Amino acid sequence: MTAEAVDRLGAGRDVERVSRPDDVHTTLHELATFDGARVMGVLHERPGARSVIALAHPRQSLAHHPMIDWFLRMGLSVWTQDTRSPNNDIALVHEQAILDVAAGQVFLRDHGYETVLTFGHSGGGTLMAFYIEQAALPPAQRIDVTPAGRPVPLPAAPMPVPDGALFLAPHPGQGRVLLNCIDPSVADESDPLSVIPELNMYDPANGFAEPPASSSYSADFVAEYRAAQERRIRRIDALADELAAEASAARARHAETRDPRDRRVALAPRIITTYRTDADPRYTDLSLDPGDRPYGSLFGRRPDLTNYGLVGFGRLTTPDSWLSTWSAFRSNAIFERCAPGIHIPTIYVDFSGDQAAPTPDATRMFAAIATPHKLHATVPGHHFGQPLTPTHPPGYTLAAQTFHPWLTTHYPLAP
Repeated sequence: MTAEAVDRLGAGRDVERVSRPDDVHTTLHELATFDGARVMGVLHERPGARSVIALAHPRQSLAHHPMIDWFLRMGLSVWTQDTRSPNNDIALVHEQAILDVAAGQVFLRDHGYETVLTFGHSGGGTLMAFYIEQAALPPAQRIDVTPAGRPVPLPAAPMPVPDGALFLAPHPGQGRVLLNCIDPSVADESDPLSVIPELNMYDPANGFAEPPASSSYSADFVAEYRAAQERRIRRIDALADELAAEASAARARHAETRDPRDRRVALAPRIITTYRTDADPRYTDLSLDPGDRPYGSLFGRRPDLTNYGLVGFGRLTTPDSWLSTWSAFRSNAIFERCAPGIHIPTIYVDFSGDQAAPTPDATRMFAAIATPHKLHATVPGHHFGQPLTPTHPPGYTLAAQTFHPWLTTHYPLAP
């Protein structure tokens, strides 16, 4: 995990760190997935613990997540695992990522744990929701092909159903997040500075104001802006389909001809570059879906600047990754799509100042969870657990205080 990623997850600033129990035994494990990939995981074992909680994120290592020590102190063992390409999402395919999660779930069952729980924070929330939904289905009903048309062996893979799910500030899915924050004013996909003026949310003529003042966009502007965001996503979907079809056709030719030229065409990288993806009007107009969130995005307090930078959602992707992960219209990893398949006890904690899933998003996502055995709580904090204000406790502290009594009521915990 990069220092930046650790910092964004809250481990590097403004987060109360609790001490780890002295008796924790930690081991590193390499697992083979059902389709032959290798993934790494770390098991922190509490002596006498019959319950373990599994942490994973599709794009980042969670080896230093601040909730690890909180869960250990509650009496749980903790498993953190990577997907097959941690901290590099250029080729992230969610259907493969849940095979990675499945390998961890099988490992924990084989290790002898009586109770296996999942914990999903941010993008890990949708990853875990997708896993739970697919695991609960009869194997023949599971997804067997990715959105780009590649076979994926979910129907044949062992996918144990967890005993309970904990969600902390899950976002709606990377595709839905990108739909909300992609800049529709890009006039030319090859030019990061090209602008359609009437769609530019960072133009004062359209209602933009620099911090600390809130912007003020008209309802008509927001409606056209949202429609234009959908159009841009669908244009990139079409490009991804075209590029994926080229590779698929080359693979089919090679299967017949065994001609290395066809193999080269199939292997040649087709990388989609998506500029300017830090542009949700809610970042700067605090009257839209109002709550406790501050001015700014997950990437900084000046989204009018970070929108033009190197770091951002979905910047570089393969066609397969775009369709599986970043397309709001093609991805299977959308929380509200997966949530009706969650039938295990669930607790959902969101942060009142969340910039990735403001309160209306969280309300819809929780409502979509099928199980009647569910609890929703909102605590003050920002998306990565920072305190809401200098006088508030860190969000992770408040989340831990919410999770603990629920866990105590539902599952066996070590003393």
